[in-house]
This record gives sequence, C-alpha cells and structure tokens, in this order.
Amino acid sequence: MKATRTHVMVWVTVPNRVTARRVAKAVLSAKAAACVNIVPGVESQYWWKGRIETGRELLLLMKTTQHRLKTLEQLVREVHPFETPEFVVTALKAGSELYLDWIDASTAD
Repeated sequence: MKATRTHVMVWVTVPNRVTARRVAKAVLSAKAAACVNIVPGVESQYWWKGRIETGRELLLLMKTTQHRLKTLEQLVREVHPFETPEFVVTALKAGSELYLDWIDASTAD
C-alpha cells in the first residue's frame, strides 16, 4: 500500500448508457482519466429549480490525478448534456503502488 496526495476519484452521474460511453471515451482519449467505471441502476433524488426531482442515472467513477482534474472537468462539461453536471472529487488516501503508478502512466501528457 502506498500513501498518496495526488490521486483522486471523480464522481459523475449521466442520464443513459450512450452518454456514459461518450463521456468515458472523451476523457480516456484525452488521457484525462486512467479508468472510468460505469455503474448502472442509480436512482437520484435531488433539488432542481425549486422542485424535488427523481431520475434514473448511471454513475461514472473516474480515477485520475490532481494534475489532470481541470482537463477532466472541462471535457465532462463539453460532452455532458446536463446544464449542471455532477462533478465531485474524492481524494484518495492510499492505494496499491502498482495501481497508483498505472494511473500516473495512463494520464501522463
């Protein structure tokens, strides 16, 4: 196990599988993320324009580095159909040294 202060996981919800794959392809092609997990079957309940809304979504979990976050957010905003897409960053405290090194290599400029 290796401690880290530079690796993060980004959470993004999308409305459907087509969008999920479009976002994944865009961020992976740009090396803005090393991996995108597409998790189906998410029910979201949230406030939107003064009302409580409910929707079925998919959750994207993207592994990347602090260095690539700005590019990743820009790409998600360009490809995502929502006016205000979810983009939440969770800092990783530690991980397998091999896995963290792979993230670094996969997101290198």
